[in-house]
This record gives sequence, C-alpha cells and structure tokens, in this order.
Amino acid sequence: MTQQLLFTNDVAAHIQAVANDIKPNSTFILADDNTARCVLPELQSASALLARSTVITIPSGDISKNLESLAHVWKMLGDNGGTRSSLLINIGGGVITDLGAFAASTFKRGIPFINVPTTLLAAVDASVGGKTGINFNGLKNEIGVFNEAPFVIISTSFFKTLPAEEIRSGYAEMIKHALLTSDAEFEALTSRPADHHTPQELLTLLQRSVEVKRHIVTTDPTEKGPRRALNLGHTAGHAFETMAMGRRRPIPHGYAVAYGLIVTLILSHTILGLSTAPLYRLAGYISNNYGAFPITCYDYPQLLELMGHDKKNERTDRINFTLLRAIGSYECGVTVPAEEITAALDIYRDLLHL
Repeated sequence: MTQQLLFTNDVAAHIQAVANDIKPNSTFILADDNTARCVLPELQSASALLARSTVITIPSGDISKNLESLAHVWKMLGDNGGTRSSLLINIGGGVITDLGAFAASTFKRGIPFINVPTTLLAAVDASVGGKTGINFNGLKNEIGVFNEAPFVIISTSFFKTLPAEEIRSGYAEMIKHALLTSDAEFEALTSRPADHHTPQELLTLLQRSVEVKRHIVTTDPTEKGPRRALNLGHTAGHAFETMAMGRRRPIPHGYAVAYGLIVTLILSHTILGLSTAPLYRLAGYISNNYGAFPITCYDYPQLLELMGHDKKNERTDRINFTLLRAIGSYECGVTVPAEEITAALDIYRDLLHL
C-alpha cells in the first residue's frame, strides 16, 4: 500500500475514516503519559472509536524507547485480545511512533498501524520513512525494522502546546532537508527563529519538508543508497546525543542534529570544498537559537568511538558521513579519517565559542 500523508486539523475524523477503511476487529492506542493526559482526552471526546479503544501508555522521554517498553506494548496487545486484524494508533512524538511502529510490525508478525505525530520532530522525521525501532545496549535505534506506516495524520493543532524547545528540535530536521534541497529553502528556514512562524506558515514549511524526505525515501526504501542523504548531520549528532544521555543530561534529538550539522558542514568544506558561507550562516543560526553542546578535547576519543558504532558504517574503524559539495548536492558514504574528525570538532568548538 502506498503511504498516505494526511495534513488536517480534524484529526479524530480522519482517524475514524482510516479505521473505516482498515476495518479492524479491535483498536489500541499507544501514547506516552504526557500525551495521554494532554492530547488524548480531546480526541476521545470527538471520536467514539477512540473512546472505546484500549489505551497503552509508557513513560515519556527517549529513555523509554527500550526493550522493556516494547515488551509492555506486546503484552498489553496480547492480554487484551489483539490479533492480526487489530489496529494500533500511535499518538505522540518520535519515541511513540518509532516504538509503536516496531511493536505493530512484530506483534503477530505484523498488524495495521497509524502514526499521529504530536510534535514537529515526529511529523517531519519519525513518522515518514519507515524506520522503526528502539534504543539498545546504550546505542540509539540499534534494533528495528523498515516498515512504512500506511497512514500518517499530521496536524499543527498539537503544536500550540509545545514548548519552544520542542519546536526548535523538529525545525533542525527541516533545516537538514533544506540543505539537501536548495539555497532558497535553506535561507527561508534560517531567516527567523523556528517559533516565529504562524501555524499556517509552519504547516506550509512542514509539508514541503516532509515531501523532500518522502521523495528521497521512495527512491531507496531500505537505505542502500540515496536515502543515506537523510543521515546528514546524524553521524556526529547521534554521538552527541548518546554522550548527553551518558552524562544524564539528555538533549533533544533535533538539538543533537543541529550540532551534528555544523560538524558535517565543516567536513564538507575541508573534504569536498563546500563554500564557507552556508557553514557560517548555519553556525550563527544554531549558536543563536540552540546554544552549544559542550565538549572538550578530552571528549574526542569517546565521540569517535560512538561515531564508529553508527549503523551506516560497514566497520567500526571506518566512520562514514553524508557530506555536501554544495547545498542540494550531496555525497553519501564518505569515509573520514579520525584526524579529520577531531580537527572538525576543534573548529566546531571555535564556531560555538566553547
């Protein structure tokens, strides 16, 4: 089935319409405790289907994207009569859509599911592209499968309650897509802070950004070639994110990507000759809106080790990056020596005044 992206502010009605098409014999909702408290009651009051669905909750936060939470979802499905004809509706951020999609993909060898992202990050990143999974053994997204959600219902109505930090987190992924597209898109997104757009302006930017990702994904569903472009900023970004978790001071995923994009554009300049103009524009924008992830030269060995564990690497001693020759022109699978990476980390610290 071709994935359907539904942009609407009448979310409950569209969930009902999709359920009418799927015709499940039972319906389950997966949400974290925050979404269950702040979002779900409004949706349930507008839909008899959602009101009578079995609700499965897990604690909020990336720390819950683990095997224990996954097992809890499987158990709740099994204990409450879930079958291969059941429907799982994942309502929440990226943790919920990633974990819920993986649970649905593996329970009874696969049941139908819908993703309803409630954060900008989940809308632009986690709900499109078919990546599902959990963190494992201290590493991000270590276990999972590719399985595209047949339906994704995207609405900006959920974003009005989000803190500015959550908007900025998703916006960083949109900046990544802009870097893969054109100078005009990159300049449009970096012309003002993420939370200074009206809901309609943000919806328009979001639709364009999601379509960029969707176009790339359709050419390479299982990340064997061109889809690796979407890893722009993530090799270093995931290392920053994992280090922050180890420090017990986690940072939002989009913030980690923002910092990783700076490292990536530095390497793009030194290795592929990218102009310094987008690098300085990006570094200034990130510094002003996201601050900096603090590192010293003593952190370099751990960061290199974490980058070596990135799933894009064929060997842990060969670290690969997606780099830019110019905005809109990228090269995937570029192997970068450790000394080049540490030099880029030095420049990252200089650009962010660390």
